[in-house]
Amino acid sequence: MTEPGQVPAGQAPGASGSDRTILHVDMDAFFVSVELLDRPDLADRPVVVGGSGRRGVVAAANYEARRRGVFSAMSSVRAVQLCPDLVFLPGHHHRYVEVSQRIMELFAARTPLVEPISLDEAFLDVTGSLRLFGDGVAIANDLRTEVFAREGLWCSVGIASSKFVAKLASQQAKPRPNPDGTVAGSGVLQIDDADVIRFLHPLPVSALWGVGPATLAKLNRCGVVTVGDLARTPADALVALLGAGAGNHLHRLANGVDPREVQPHRRAKSVGHEETYSADLHDPVAVGRELLRLSDAVAARLAPTGQAGATVTVKIRFADFTTITRSFTPSNPVASSSALADVARDLAADVDVSAGVRLLGVSVSGLVDADAGRQLTFDDLTNVDPDGLHVQRTVDAIRRKWGTEAIGPAALLRPDGLSLRRRHDAPWGPSDPTPQASGPPDGTGPAG
Repeated sequence: MTEPGQVPAGQAPGASGSDRTILHVDMDAFFVSVELLDRPDLADRPVVVGGSGRRGVVAAANYEARRRGVFSAMSSVRAVQLCPDLVFLPGHHHRYVEVSQRIMELFAARTPLVEPISLDEAFLDVTGSLRLFGDGVAIANDLRTEVFAREGLWCSVGIASSKFVAKLASQQAKPRPNPDGTVAGSGVLQIDDADVIRFLHPLPVSALWGVGPATLAKLNRCGVVTVGDLARTPADALVALLGAGAGNHLHRLANGVDPREVQPHRRAKSVGHEETYSADLHDPVAVGRELLRLSDAVAARLAPTGQAGATVTVKIRFADFTTITRSFTPSNPVASSSALADVARDLAADVDVSAGVRLLGVSVSGLVDADAGRQLTFDDLTNVDPDGLHVQRTVDAIRRKWGTEAIGPAALLRPDGLSLRRRHDAPWGPSDPTPQASGPPDGTGPAG
């Protein structure tokens, strides 16, 4: 295991014989760090991006907030209980996208093999760039320096011969918050092949891809706590416990086996939108209108890709946090807001919403080319646009020319204009009217 400063600049990568050098680059507290570029006065304060209201959720937290016990996906109410002087910023998704695109361009200048995982992280296969830019550590340090110089943001980089180990290494290279302060990370961490097992086995088994809460509980009940415990468990025992797919996959990862390649043109597997409401929805008509609104947003995201979804899924979360999901695969993939909304409303038609709906979501999966052949029916003889795709493309063209709110479903028209849901809208729940002030976000005082 080597860190910056311990690897000679000219040392050849892959000392153990591996022919791949993969970097995993992960921005540090990306959303909050971007916001703090405009708010340097908050640099030393605990800051989160998220919704400050009763039903808000923390989307991202800076390291000062993390050392107080505040983390992403935590409810805003709980976050303020832990950190009363917490500062909420509403977030600007469109800006994160812009900054992310510029950072990805810096990555692409080193190698064409860049696989974005999200706005703030990506895999880079730099094997073919070593002669031009130096070894993996040199490339990683150069990237960190240039990203900071151009964007004012820091990133952490893990280096290994596999994607899985590179990602774990980048996590180890990050700053580490604790109650006494934040310990600076190494920024760059390289794991040589000879050190992979030594690096992996002490880690908690939850560090492995595919180990969620349910799988973790099963493994813990069998005495599997660390990655090393998992590696020493016979593969057939894991298959019996978790099934063939998960059991074999986790056993391979625990032993450092991950042959997956960096995929620069990886396409999304699903597209979806969900929203948490400040007040519960009890009226089926209101729920249907919101499903249309979410379907319109999903269709708007599918449009630029030319894709359609084979399966439509609706997610409904009630006031008591009980959550149900229902899916349906129609005879033809859907891409228009009308077709999506029809399926979504059918899926929710027999759901009793009188108890109050807290959250709704609509998503599509099994993405395919929207122009691919479709199953024709006799009804199509009298319907020139059975899937609504031609209408949807006309709507998309109008929006590109005249703006998003130039056209939309009439059912979404309100006195102040169309009520549309878009990708840049905050997905982390509603905020109080005064999210910058101090106090708990429960209506008893200004939110902090």
